[in-house]
Amino acid sequence: MKEPSMQSYKDLKVWQEAMNLAECCYRATKPFPKEETYGMVAQIRRAAASIPANIAEGYGRRTRGEYIQFLYIAQGSLKELETHLFLSIRVELASSQSISPVVNQCESVGRLLLLLIRSLEK
Repeated sequence: MKEPSMQSYKDLKVWQEAMNLAECCYRATKPFPKEETYGMVAQIRRAAASIPANIAEGYGRRTRGEYIQFLYIAQGSLKELETHLFLSIRVELASSQSISPVVNQCESVGRLLLLLIRSLEK
């Protein structure tokens, strides 16, 4: 299932980029209003952290099918994250200028996830 050069999920480019994305989300939500700490901030951070966590959890599973299932869960969290980011712009919690780079990172992680899923499904 795993390539011999892969010692850990931490070696996966998609996991590394998902961690970068989560870090970006934490930084991007820092200036949000304090009253959003348990609202939009928590939603964005939870969805962002869920992406690399599900990639790692899937990697640790016994079967390829289980691994793929967790990658699809990560993909779902990614779409949820994008939605929260777009909504935060619409309700003026953040500027599109501050959120655009995060959305671009989402798209990059999405492409990598899809490539990994496709390679595992072959």
